[in-house]
Amino acid sequence: MSVLHQPPSSTRSVPRLLPLTLTNPSMVAHHTPCTMHISVLPPELACKLFYAMLDLSQSWKRNKWWLFDRVVESPHRTSFYARKTDGVESNNLWQEAAQYWYNGRQTDPPEVFPDVMEEACVYVENMVNKEMQKRPRLPLEWAGRGSEGQIWRANVAASNCYEGTKDSVGFHSDHLTYLGPYPTIASLSLGTTRIFRLREVVPSEEIHSRKAQTFNIPLPHNSLIIMHASTQEKFKHSVPPQPTLDLHRPLFPHPSRLEYPPEPYNCRINITFRFYRPDFKPQSIPRCNCGIPTILRPDMKNRHDGQTDKYWWTCYAGAQNEGKGCSFWRVMDVKAEGRGPTISDVGSNER
Repeated sequence: MSVLHQPPSSTRSVPRLLPLTLTNPSMVAHHTPCTMHISVLPPELACKLFYAMLDLSQSWKRNKWWLFDRVVESPHRTSFYARKTDGVESNNLWQEAAQYWYNGRQTDPPEVFPDVMEEACVYVENMVNKEMQKRPRLPLEWAGRGSEGQIWRANVAASNCYEGTKDSVGFHSDHLTYLGPYPTIASLSLGTTRIFRLREVVPSEEIHSRKAQTFNIPLPHNSLIIMHASTQEKFKHSVPPQPTLDLHRPLFPHPSRLEYPPEPYNCRINITFRFYRPDFKPQSIPRCNCGIPTILRPDMKNRHDGQTDKYWWTCYAGAQNEGKGCSFWRVMDVKAEGRGPTISDVGSNER
């Protein structure tokens, strides 16, 4: 008597890739479009900045927004800072104009960079500009120059406090609404070491041939991860909860508490320095049918070669309007919207 067996599947199974921990800068540069830099600030400045932001973080808020039919709260505290000028035009009108929308609502006027953050930002800018000069530029990157001739200038910073083992943020890519295509973002870590997790979004035409791999990058005190152009288009990132963590033991005592040895801390302060492009000013952002500014997203699953990637403007009013938005959706057209100059406009692949 013959036994019937299920015929073999005609589709080849794609093996899963195990998570990989990237423990040094060379591994990060090899596997991701990011670079990692250790001890970027002088030790005393890193300590001063940690203490200053830790004190300020006591008044930072947890973002809230609607997700489907309920309000959710961010599992970490956050705040937003803007520089005195935009780094392109040396005037103080920038601070008055730096009124942005986030999660479907208009933000409060941003705080100005504290002096110690301004001092640290100079080191970060130098590192970012040095790294960008080594890399080929992509067509839709901004081709202008900062007020002092830089390729990249930080004019805003989102600051986050991750306290203890449970504070976290889930997988996401940053909205490009004011950053524009192919942004460069410099993320400074201070305090206790936390894992920074990256995972590629596999394009639709490749999902049958390969799986995405997850990369775990431990970020120690006074380290910088630069998310170079294409990171937001290809990867999502997160800071996951951890079962345990090592306390941060500062080298220097808090300026108002001079006991020795200094008190240990269980917090990570993260400052993400960004360049908000002058061609993506708030007044230039399209509004949806709800009357709310849209957000800019990359087409991550149908990306191409850096030449023909697509981005779209989409409604985000539902983040605050009891989950109710509209169906507004429009492909971004750089030339029709009068944006630039971009690298493709100047006709060179600058380094």
